[in-house]
Amino acid sequence: MDFQKRAQPVISEAQIMTQAAVVAANRLGLDTATFAATIGVSETHAIDMTRLDHLLRKGTPPCDRALLLIRLFRALKHAGDEAAARDWLHGENTALGCRPVEMIDGEEGLGEIIRHLEDQAANTYDKQD
Repeated sequence: MDFQKRAQPVISEAQIMTQAAVVAANRLGLDTATFAATIGVSETHAIDMTRLDHLLRKGTPPCDRALLLIRLFRALKHAGDEAAARDWLHGENTALGCRPVEMIDGEEGLGEIIRHLEDQAANTYDKQD
């Protein structure tokens, strides 16, 4: 068999998006129920997403919220390592008045957390100038 002529697997945008959302959730220490609530799917669909048996569809609310979750993960990881990101998300936050993980069960909460992180980053950069 000539392995060089073998067709490469086709990976769709939906597979990449779904896998990225699952990885972000895992690295942030989200359980299945929290991940499902965050992106607005059932727990069954969230479990199916780990096997790519259920894919996010571009332009749908779950896909939009998954993009915000990925953005949150990237913002937190940029500020430190994954353990620090998990600790920040699951720890008490006096500026937000709660544990940030309690706010991520929808687009508004995710957006507020991201704005908070971006404001903190902007303040840090302003102080360096």
